[in-house]
Parts: sequence; structure tokens; C-alpha cells
Amino acid sequence: MSQDTGSIVLLRATRALTEAGVPEASGDARRLFAHALGLAAGRLTLALPEPVSTEAQQSFDALIERRLKREPVSHLTGKRMFYSRDFIVSSEVLDPRPETETLIEAALSQPFERVLDLGTGSGCILLTLLAEMTGCFGVGADISPAALSVARANAAAFGLSARAELVISDWFEKVTGSFDLICANPPYLAPSEISSLAPEIRDWEPRAALTDGSADGLGAYRNICANAARHLIPGGRLLLEIGEGQGPAVMLLVEQAGFKAPIIVPDLDGRGRVVAGVLPSPFDV
Repeated sequence: MSQDTGSIVLLRATRALTEAGVPEASGDARRLFAHALGLAAGRLTLALPEPVSTEAQQSFDALIERRLKREPVSHLTGKRMFYSRDFIVSSEVLDPRPETETLIEAALSQPFERVLDLGTGSGCILLTLLAEMTGCFGVGADISPAALSVARANAAAFGLSARAELVISDWFEKVTGSFDLICANPPYLAPSEISSLAPEIRDWEPRAALTDGSADGLGAYRNICANAARHLIPGGRLLLEIGEGQGPAVMLLVEQAGFKAPIIVPDLDGRGRVVAGVLPSPFDV
């Protein structure tokens, strides 16, 4: 057994992360220490007075070394919380963001039976909606086979495989059928913005999930808006997560695609986060 207690081990790791300029050093150290010990984060305090085994010490040290290189905590633990569920994540998918819960709330504000999630990644949007809306069916499309493997693992973990079809598709390319809800959190950064991102995002998350290469960051929105109507039933909804300041431009694309009265839905910080549009039905006046 190590002579060091958990408190000493944790303090040493926190100091190393802090001196290296890693943000939220204390919280990260606690999460990684709990992971190394195989404990729920809420039970870590109970273990701090106890000596740390050599095996746990080595495991924790290895995690801290990786965090010092700014590898995200979610990649180190293999999971990320989203809408009160732990999702499996990896470097092959974009980390679920709290801001995306704004899209979830907007989607759940009205009933739906068939949902399409474009660029599904980890499946966090699709699977959350299926879990919250019992009885509905969904399709998750992604161009990355590796990302779809992560989504399949999450679908199995949540018992949703029977209601989630996951397809390799470049946006709508391989998507068939009609839906009453289409959601997407597409890449919306311009290539010029990548260098200013935090290292955890810039160096570790899949580039294709951050930018599609278009100079204004709107390439994916143009593609989605141009094709969404033919995959929606009359009265169906389109929900698109957006980046900061993109609301007016994406609203215009949605309106030009034939959707009526698109709106911008703000997140909890008051920033425009989702553009929502409704496809008119033949009975609309």
C-alpha cells in the first residue's frame, strides 16, 4: 500500500494541474481520482482519509498525465453527462454540451412519432428524445462509422436499440422515409475560428464535427435546409442548433426553404441557440 492518503494524492494532482494552467483543476482531479478508484464522484470524500493502493495510484497518475496534455476528462473516463444520463463518448464524437439541452427542450415541447437526427455523433440528441418520448421511433445519420459505433453502444446501454436506426449517411444521402421532427447540431465553425478554441476541443475532438470547411460556417445549414422539406410531413418541425450570432442567417435559410415563421430559441444564458421552423401544411392559410 502507498503511504499517501487519498487527500495527499488528490492535493498533489490538483497542484500539478493548476500549475500547468488546466482549467477547473480541482474538479477535474476529483473526477479522475474517483474514476481511478472505481467510485461514484459523490463518494470520493469518504475515501480520502484512506491510503491509496499502488494500483490506484498508478492509474490516477496516468490519467493526470493525460489531462496535463489537455485531453478532455470525458475521454479519460469514457463518459459525459447529458440530460441526466451518462453517455459513452470517445475522441470519435463531439462531446455532448449542456447548451444542446436547449434543443432537447424545444423538441419535447410538442409531441412527435418519428424523429431524424442528422450528424448524430454519440446519439445524445436522438437517444435522449427517444428515452423521453416513449413509443416514438428515430433515425440517426452520420457520415462517420466510428461515431455510429459509439451511438450504437449508447443505444444498447439505454435499451433503445429497437427504436433507434443508425445509418451511415452524408446528411440526407441515405435517409429514407418521412418524419415529423428533424434535429441537427451541425458543424458551425468557420475554419478560421479553430485556432482560437480551447485545446480540449481543438486538439482532441473530431474536426469534422466542428467545421465543414465553409468560410462562413453555414455550409451544413444550407445542405440541411435545402433537403429537409422532402423528408418532413406537413406540419413537421425542423430544429437546428446554431453558433453565436448565426441566428439571423440560419433563420433566413430556413425561411427560404419554405418553413413558416422560424424563430430563435435562446439558451439559459439568453444566447440564441436553436432555430426552429415548421413546414406548412396544405390547409395553412
